[in-house]
Amino acid sequence: MSAQPMKIPGPDHPITITPNPKRVVVTWNGRVVADSRKALTLKEARYPAVSYIPRGDVDVALLARSPHKSHCPYKGEASYYTIVSDGKRSENAIWSYEDPSDAVGEIKGYVAFYPDRVDSIEELTIQGRRDADGA
Repeated sequence: MSAQPMKIPGPDHPITITPNPKRVVVTWNGRVVADSRKALTLKEARYPAVSYIPRGDVDVALLARSPHKSHCPYKGEASYYTIVSDGKRSENAIWSYEDPSDAVGEIKGYVAFYPDRVDSIEELTIQGRRDADGA
């Protein structure tokens, strides 16, 4: 864990993590980079919701680790990855908290994508899934 100070989410800075009931598909440069039915949705304070996708649902052959790092006082140190395909690169398009704070431990082993550094992040209804009233 980073030596930088950590904060605990609370009423002034809430963080929630919930299973995403939809299929999340991320594309870039004509390739599917991630396709998951097990994504998590992280909502933090007033920021837009972010889909976190299990590494096992990401085409890691397209990723190159970046030397870039950042620190969030609520989640910890983020590592970054560049997407590489057909001679093109999307620099630092993906981040991951590889050793997240206990408050967000569920995102360990997951990655997130910057929407402006990929072609699309789609949330698709999973066929055959029924809603709560069985319809």
